Amino acid sequence: MAVANRTAISRALDFSRLSSSFVRTFSSSSPSTSSSNPNASPTSSQTKRRKKKKNLFEVVQFLPNWGVGYHVAKSHWDEISYQITKINLYKSGTHGKAWGIAHKNGTPIVEAPKKISGVHKRCWKYIASLPHSGESKTSAEVQTS
Repeated sequence: MAVANRTAISRALDFSRLSSSFVRTFSSSSPSTSSSNPNASPTSSQTKRRKKKKNLFEVVQFLPNWGVGYHVAKSHWDEISYQITKINLYKSGTHGKAWGIAHKNGTPIVEAPKKISGVHKRCWKYIASLPHSGESKTSAEVQTS
């Protein structure tokens, strides 16, 4: 008897979840009628959306060893880039500190790495055209705190 009640309750919960998600899709997909411009089509508002740019950690998270040895630059920089030498990540994985060697037109400006400023700003890009250094994984410095 208890097993039958339990299965009936679980079926009712599954149905309520299904129906609530079904209603949610219809309510979110309908265009709003209270727009400021009545002549604007709903597709024009969708094309105005810009792709959210990435901060440094979101750019390098899929590179091997969190991008240590790879070149990154801010999107508005033409000739300047940084070769990442060390990354200190916070627990979230999207915040932290980074150090690197500054490069101009592919040649190092200085030999000593310096702290990269503006790593949390959403304007970073990966520079694929510059070769990354083939550092071994034992010498790479990735820290999490």
